[in-house]
Amino acid sequence: MMPMTPERHGRIRERLSLEGRVLASELARDFGVSEDTIRRDLRELASAGLCRRVYGGALPPAPAVVPLNLRRAEASGRKRALAQALGERIADMSGPDATLFIDAGSTNILVAEALPTDRALTVVTHSPAIACALEDRPQVEVILLGGRVNPRTGACLGAASLRAAEALRSSLLVLGVCAVDAEIGITAQDYEDAEFKRVLSAQAGAVVAAVVNERLASVAPFHVLPTAGLDTLVVEHDAPEASVAALEAVGLRILRARPPVGEGGVARAKSRA
Repeated sequence: MMPMTPERHGRIRERLSLEGRVLASELARDFGVSEDTIRRDLRELASAGLCRRVYGGALPPAPAVVPLNLRRAEASGRKRALAQALGERIADMSGPDATLFIDAGSTNILVAEALPTDRALTVVTHSPAIACALEDRPQVEVILLGGRVNPRTGACLGAASLRAAEALRSSLLVLGVCAVDAEIGITAQDYEDAEFKRVLSAQAGAVVAAVVNERLASVAPFHVLPTAGLDTLVVEHDAPEASVAALEAVGLRILRARPPVGEGGVARAKSRA
């Protein structure tokens, strides 16, 4: 017997949680209903903010943006493991006197702390918290772009910071990621933030990022860049295999962080490439 609408909605949400992307054709076949019925279900779920419709199906919505001080306290051990792994990748990619741009974000604050200590670097950022994280690193020259601080992103956004970013050519961009999907690419929750990220990405020599599991196979409203625009993405040690395989299938280099080993521990990256 075909499931009733509330039951079907619940099962669709469960599959979104477990699988990430769902396809209308597969749901229609599995539930014994028409694709029109499934598309109507997805419209209703999207209207309630429970998914985002994409061509052929739907993706989970990206996690809601909460103030930076709250995000810094969330999953700190997992984020530190990601940051340690990405810090090692940055060390491999950056020569002496390299210029890095570190985008805003709670994980990227930890990335700043995990930067190599054996070389001189120039770090440009529009995040006051990242600048403060580097204040005791004499070998790192820190440049903070100014502007209005956006309380949701913890970054200086607006015309002044955008003009400064347009004049910058960084050798490496550490991008903050709100959501990533193999087909959709990188997306962001905030319009100004997305515009800023697009400018940075277009002018960087290479782009790297780290992402927690909740942001894999999800989508936010504003497009930043295609998945192919990333050089390396660091994921958690237990990132879902289906999500990782989809990203690798489009040619993205994936590094898995080691499991978290405590707030003071070190997690090293394991390449999937």
